[in-house]
Amino acid sequence: MKFLGTQQYIATEDLQIAVNAAITLQRPLLIKGEPGTGKTMLAEQVAESLGMRLIQWHIKSTTKAQQGLYEYDAVSRLRDSQLDTGDVDVTNISNYIRQGKLWEAFESNEQVVLLIDEIDKADIEFPNDLLQELDKMEFFVYETGQTIKAKHRPIIIITSNNEKELPDAFLRRCFFHFINFPDRDTMREIIAVHYPEIQKNLVNEALEMFFQLRDVPGLKKRPSTSELIDWLKLLMSDDIPDDILSNRDQSKAIPPLYGALLKNEQDVSLLERLAFMHRRETR
Repeated sequence: MKFLGTQQYIATEDLQIAVNAAITLQRPLLIKGEPGTGKTMLAEQVAESLGMRLIQWHIKSTTKAQQGLYEYDAVSRLRDSQLDTGDVDVTNISNYIRQGKLWEAFESNEQVVLLIDEIDKADIEFPNDLLQELDKMEFFVYETGQTIKAKHRPIIIITSNNEKELPDAFLRRCFFHFINFPDRDTMREIIAVHYPEIQKNLVNEALEMFFQLRDVPGLKKRPSTSELIDWLKLLMSDDIPDDILSNRDQSKAIPPLYGALLKNEQDVSLLERLAFMHRRETR
């Protein structure tokens, strides 16, 4: 059982090695990289490649580790006991236990891929609160006295955008891989997966402009792979001239349809100032 990438996902050799090493070691795979480099999509493609079901747990700033295990709905139980409709047996506390994503993965009758997406969005204690559960592959339900053990150890993929540092104790239990931003050749392969019929000259001109834009000093948010794909989709649309890039005004630093690439006014202003300074120097 090895991951070798898929037709929809270009996985570098280093990334393939990392995925397969994590599977062999039975360790969570911690994936870091710039936003838009395919971290979340990796889990989807690993599941597809290995023929496994994918369970996704998307983390928010308010997410607590306990929610991944289970939640006890005491409020609903109190309400039902007061209303006494007879629809639910209020003496059976398991009727008020909501299973979390880890419980779902542990109880699965077949091995699954579990994605814990953007773990760095949660508070700093969130990873530490999952150490025991991810290590032992089990947890205790205090309300019912159950111990939930994994029937099959899931393949766990954890993503992080590096918004905050993760605890050392958590990192020790993971296999780590950083997805480097794709070089031009890899980017061409990625584009070919999305748009196999795209004209080569459009790809060359778009990549030239895209990488020049990423190299601009002081850019607050550099455009990502997913934004390049969106931009190319716009450039290929029927109502856009074929020569929009080749015949663009070279005195302007802002690319055509820049809204797909630049996502804040500071970066737009920066490019406008650079273009103005360039025009003054060339007079």
